[in-house]
Amino acid sequence: MVTRRQFNRGLVASALSGLAVNVSAFAGLPGKVAKGYGSLREDPNGILALPSGFRYQIISQLGDTMDDGLPVPDRADGMGCFALDEERVILVRNHELQPRHAGSALKDVDASQRDKAYDIAADGSPLPGGTSTLIYNLRTQQLDRQFMSLLGTIRNCSGGTTPWGSWLSCEESVETASAKIGKDHGYVFEVPADASGLVDASPLTAMGRFNHEAACVDPKTGIVYMTEDRNDSLFYRFIPSQRGNLAMGGRLQALTFKNAPQFDTRNWQGKKMNLHINHDVDWIDLDDVSSPNDDLRVQGYNKGAARFARGEGIIFGNNELYFCCTSGGVRQLGQIMRYSLQGDAPALSLFLESDDPATFNFGDNLCVAPNGHLVVCEDQYTDVVDNHLKGVTSEGATYDLAKVYLQTEPAGVCFSPDGSTMFVNLYSPAMTLAITGPW
Repeated sequence: MVTRRQFNRGLVASALSGLAVNVSAFAGLPGKVAKGYGSLREDPNGILALPSGFRYQIISQLGDTMDDGLPVPDRADGMGCFALDEERVILVRNHELQPRHAGSALKDVDASQRDKAYDIAADGSPLPGGTSTLIYNLRTQQLDRQFMSLLGTIRNCSGGTTPWGSWLSCEESVETASAKIGKDHGYVFEVPADASGLVDASPLTAMGRFNHEAACVDPKTGIVYMTEDRNDSLFYRFIPSQRGNLAMGGRLQALTFKNAPQFDTRNWQGKKMNLHINHDVDWIDLDDVSSPNDDLRVQGYNKGAARFARGEGIIFGNNELYFCCTSGGVRQLGQIMRYSLQGDAPALSLFLESDDPATFNFGDNLCVAPNGHLVVCEDQYTDVVDNHLKGVTSEGATYDLAKVYLQTEPAGVCFSPDGSTMFVNLYSPAMTLAITGPW
């Protein structure tokens, strides 16, 4: 049993790991290619190609029986990693499941499990979306335990870790109560990393009801930044009334460009945003954040908020954060935005815009590697996909870090706090991989 002292020490180690690397020197030049770790080796198992010196291990996959008796769910998406003790880490993994994906396994959950679920389907079973928690031993490279930790939600896409030791799991859904489901959806749920089983699923309603994608937290202020997966999305921040206690409520705001209301960052209708140009920005308070008509982004835009092309993965660095806009750019191949807090006033710039699908194509989840590079998961929307994990150097060049052979996306990329192991999900059929090598 981990002690509170050990757990807190693990959180400090996590906060001081690769996420604190200063990546402000990134240049983001389009089409620039780096060598990275070298060419990728063919995988005889047909799962994942990696550079020489790297290896992967499947630590959890669809259908495995977990320690709570439930099977590992499908559609593994966003994921966060926390230190548990000197040898073990905790992974909290999202499952982007909808009511139509409910299976027979959830019809047999016991009463205590059903009571903790956020929402129940018409047949009495919990909705299948939520999170599972994995405890992995870095020394033995063995999975110690896995179990469901959040249940009864819809399309838990991505989210983010908090400095106080929890995972924010975000619903990418705005379904409303009906004959098939009992409650409205579109919320953020908080899952403590040290949970030993299912948590009571309580939506953080003050953080807004919209098509949530991902979240990250400024460790200095406790402010939560959030993305929205819509073609006309906004970029949000939540200022909590009490740092570290999101359930106490707070203010939800949307980003706007100073002196340029309703600015369009997407570059679809002529290039309005060029690389490396800092734009002074401000924040607009939003009202009626419960958004019963799913019009929060419209409300914000009418007040002057900027528009983004499908905001997705987001990560905090050193007084700055980066987030992907999956279909942004002149060629709609993807952008990465940089929001900086390093000057006298916050500024937003276009860090990267792809003009070549071979170098960067539909970036989604992302993290910071121990060497200070960004690692980005591709999520292409074509009948046949050729998804990679892309590295992005401090000079802004991209390189292939891994190639996914299966017709699915990589997701939830994150590193152990000691930097020894990269974890990544393959979306469907769900697999979680542990990757070691000369990071």
